[in-house]
Amino acid sequence: MTNPFPTRSSATPPGPAEDGQGAAVAEKEALALEPPKLYQVVMLNDDFTPMEFVVLVLQEHFRHDIETATQIMLKIHHEGRGVCGVYTKDVAATKVELVLAAARQAGHPLQCILETA
Repeated sequence: MTNPFPTRSSATPPGPAEDGQGAAVAEKEALALEPPKLYQVVMLNDDFTPMEFVVLVLQEHFRHDIETATQIMLKIHHEGRGVCGVYTKDVAATKVELVLAAARQAGHPLQCILETA
């Protein structure tokens, strides 16, 4: 009975010849990856939403400490708008929706928008 699986002879190792002839080098193609575009979440001022609610939203949804949240809230109050955070598009859009839902649930007209950073 013959062996259905041929075996290699140990006399000649597999691979290219000793002199380097016939050897091939595979070059890796550099991938041109760009970092994702960033978007800023901007809260807009209104005359009805309490400042405490804005600070609370900044703490809960954007993870700002009380001092930073208060500074951002004051910027929104004095300048009419303030950047809450900068994220990738999907994360920023989710943050905007969460803020708008929290404002609606609390009965406040707070507006939050998405802009390119």
